[in-house]
Amino acid sequence: TDARFDELIHPATRLSLVATLAAADWAEFAYLKNKLGLSDSALSKQLSTLEDGGYVETERRLDGARHKVRAKLTPAGRTAFNGHVAALQAIVAASVVPEVG
Repeated sequence: TDARFDELIHPATRLSLVATLAAADWAEFAYLKNKLGLSDSALSKQLSTLEDGGYVETERRLDGARHKVRAKLTPAGRTAFNGHVAALQAIVAASVVPEVG
């Protein structure tokens, strides 16, 4: 994976959301809301931002009488996340100064 810092997913809330989605095929809205400690509106806003960027796909479906939303990373989102993690690792690795003993 090419290391590439990504401004879209870097803010802490979106980075946590993308990291959570990276560990799953699909994730239910309620699960994401509870895991990340976000309100409905805050999570909706972050999902919309990532979806507009092509990093997340959402699906709305009817479950009985209730509408449920779930989300997953797109291939572009997964590539962006992996590149962002690699860029962060490179930044950290470059800043480590060996201890003089």
